[in-house]
Amino acid sequence: MIAVFVTFEYAEGFDRKRIHGIAEKAKGAFTGMPGLRSKAFTIDDENRRARNVYLWESEQAARAFFTPELAERIKGLYGTPARIEFAEVAALVDNAAARTP
Repeated sequence: MIAVFVTFEYAEGFDRKRIHGIAEKAKGAFTGMPGLRSKAFTIDDENRRARNVYLWESEQAARAFFTPELAERIKGLYGTPARIEFAEVAALVDNAAARTP
């Protein structure tokens, strides 16, 4: 499993309300996406930064998704280039699965 962190600093004119709106609008595009286990949209107001965290079943699926064209679309959406980082997931605790009856 691989994690991908997409981090960007807020551009001028951005705030948490706008990021919430982008996240709500985008959620449907990720629901049921092949190879994507989960995605979290995060906001760090104190540092004027947002980070989207993806968990992918494989590095191949993650790298196929994060193309240079996607990086440009992210830049256009948020108004600033994003830092995209890949990291191997050594272990995952999934408490949601434990709660399923």
